[in-house]
Amino acid sequence: MKKCMFVLVALAVSSAVIFASGGQPKSEATATGSGAAVRWSFWGGEARIKNTQLAIDKFTERTGIIVAAEPAPGTGDHFNKFKTQFAGGNAADIIQLGGDFSNLQVGDDVGSVLLPLDAYVKSGVIDTSKVDAAAIAAGTVNGVLYALPLAANMPSILYNKSLLERAGAPLPKVSMTWAEFNDWLGAVKAKLPQGVYPLADNSANSDQSFFFGYWCRQNKTSMWDGKQTHLTPAEAQKYFDLWAGYRSAELIPPAASAADYAETNESTSSLIAGKAAACVIWSNQLLNYQNATNDELDLIEFPNAAASKALWGQMSQMMAISKNSKNAEAAAKFISYRVNDPGVWQIMGADPGTPVNSEGRNIVATTPAAQKIAAYLNVAGAHAYARDPNMPGDSEWNSSFFLIAQNVAYGQVTSAQAGQQVVDLITRLTR
Repeated sequence: MKKCMFVLVALAVSSAVIFASGGQPKSEATATGSGAAVRWSFWGGEARIKNTQLAIDKFTERTGIIVAAEPAPGTGDHFNKFKTQFAGGNAADIIQLGGDFSNLQVGDDVGSVLLPLDAYVKSGVIDTSKVDAAAIAAGTVNGVLYALPLAANMPSILYNKSLLERAGAPLPKVSMTWAEFNDWLGAVKAKLPQGVYPLADNSANSDQSFFFGYWCRQNKTSMWDGKQTHLTPAEAQKYFDLWAGYRSAELIPPAASAADYAETNESTSSLIAGKAAACVIWSNQLLNYQNATNDELDLIEFPNAAASKALWGQMSQMMAISKNSKNAEAAAKFISYRVNDPGVWQIMGADPGTPVNSEGRNIVATTPAAQKIAAYLNVAGAHAYARDPNMPGDSEWNSSFFLIAQNVAYGQVTSAQAGQQVVDLITRLTR
């Protein structure tokens, strides 16, 4: 597979580009007039490699800087190669990461392998003027910027616009306070037919608990910051009280009805089934949800997001510079080009996801659903800060939290008992 991949890459290469195999770039760099050459290590399929080469060629024509692409077929091969090359002092100048720094396996000591980018931002070599605050936060560790993501995905609330219009119910604002959101749910309930609820029960799902994570963040009681929890049983109880109140007011379905829908995707969604007017999703899921219905769907923020700025971006394809780079400024210029240049987004489309660059979002938004995601991120991207670390034993956390929420919904435990169980669970998982 690797051999086939590199044959494809070699065929795509132009005469101005060198594919480094671990040695120094050839003297062709001086023929460009810049005398600079950088290596870029990334992963992707044939289409990404081909389009990436087109973008590289335009950069070289414009700047004279040669970028030697070093693709790998998958993330495992990519990061294993980086670790080996870095240990030998021969890592590529530009390193592509996933949505965070975890694959580097250096904990918070990101500076041991990556170069800070702050000086290049300050000097104007890297332009962040159109990059979402959430993206900059995601690439920052201990106050130092080490990477810039290319694309992002964010938590959101999906609503069925057509259903609300048919029922004569009010449409929501993109940004609402908790009071406004609760009033909107009540106004929607008054208009919906029997058996259809304003909101799905997203208090917890078997595979995720990101609404609870947001609720903790906007209350400044982070459930896990990587070192400790800031959550108390009393604060956790308030979350379960919130959903219990929605349930008793029939703003969400009763437990037995909610159990019919896992709410993990469009195939298991009560909204797609016509039983709920709104539900919690990741923003990029709008594409699949919209394809599953003839009704028009759209996105709004979680309540209080504008005031708390407690949303976060699930980032994709972060670009960083190796600490040992000998051409760091040239590498920084390419990173700025890849993140910001409109021509690059015209070539790449939404390959890594929805761009964190606002101009790039507008370029790749070629369908109504993509345009809605772009419009949502234009708002929500400013209402975010760096995401919290995953809970240790993330899968067990989600499944156990789901069971606690289910027990509350069925009346088997009180909200107070559930609050204590959540804190006990965190304590056990982070011990």
